[in-house]
Amino acid sequence: MTELYRYVGADVDVPAGDIGVGGREVGYLYGQYKRITSLYHGVFTGKGLTYGGSLARTQATGYGLLYFLEEMLKDHGQTLANKTVVVSGSGNVATYAAEKALTLGALVVAMSDSNGYIFDPEGIKIDTIKQLKQIERKRIKAYVEHHPSAQYHEGSKGIWSIKCDIALPCATQNEIDAESARKLIANGVIAVAEGANMPSTPEAVKVFQEKGLIYSPGKASNAGGVATSALEMSQNSMRLSWTFEEVDAKLKDIMVGIYRRISQVSREYGCEGDLVSGANIAGFLKVANAMMAQGIV
Repeated sequence: MTELYRYVGADVDVPAGDIGVGGREVGYLYGQYKRITSLYHGVFTGKGLTYGGSLARTQATGYGLLYFLEEMLKDHGQTLANKTVVVSGSGNVATYAAEKALTLGALVVAMSDSNGYIFDPEGIKIDTIKQLKQIERKRIKAYVEHHPSAQYHEGSKGIWSIKCDIALPCATQNEIDAESARKLIANGVIAVAEGANMPSTPEAVKVFQEKGLIYSPGKASNAGGVATSALEMSQNSMRLSWTFEEVDAKLKDIMVGIYRRISQVSREYGCEGDLVSGANIAGFLKVANAMMAQGIV
C-alpha cells in the first residue's frame, strides 16, 4: 500500500477483497492508506463494520446471484421452489448463495472446496458449513463427521456429475469445462448461473448455449458484490450506516434491474435469451454513450 496508494482512490480505482483477501486484509490495507493520505473515504470496500463497512457486504455476491437467478427463472416460467441445486465452492459467495437458495425453497445437495466435494442428499446444512469454514477454518471433508449420511469425494471437478436442476459455479475460473457441461446437461440441468468470475470455459459456454440452457455469465449475475461496494461507498460519503434490510433491498433492486436490462438488450439486438451478448452489448453501450456525450471519440 505504501507504493499503491498513489494509484487508487474513491474516484480512481477502488480495490476490494477476493480470494484470500477478506476483511482482515482490507483493514490492513485501508489503515496504511489512511496513515499516508489522512483521508477517510470509500477507497476500499469490504471494510469492517466498526470503521465504515456495510452490513450485507459479506453476503452480497451470493445473495445477488440468487436475486438475479430468481428473476431469470421467472422469465422462463420457473421458480426455485423444490429445485435441486449444486453449488461449487464454500467461501462467502458459495455459502451465501446456498443460504439464499434454501430460503427461496430450493434443496442444495452439494458444495466443494479446492480438495474435493460433499454430497448430502438430505440437503446441505449451511450452519455446519459456516462453522467449519468461517470459524474452525477446516476443509470441507470435515462435514461428513457431523452428518454421516453425506459423502465426501476427492477432486472438486466431480461435483458437476451430480444430478441437479440448477448449477451455481461459485468457486474459481474455468471450473466447468465442456465435458462437465455435457454431464450437467445429461443429468437434466435447466439453468446455470455463475457466481464466480468466468467459471465456465468458452467451450462450456458454447455447450450451454447450443443446448438452450437458461444461462447467465458472471459478469452480470455476480455483480452483487461490486454493487454493494458502491452502496458501502455511498454510506461512507454520507456518514451513514444503513440497516441490513435496507442494503439487501437495494441489492435486490440492482440485480433485478441488471437482469431486465440485459434481457431487454438481447431482444433489441436480435439475440433474445443470449445473456452473454446482452451483457456485452449493454456494457458497451453504457460506456460508448457516456464517451460520446462527453466528446471523447
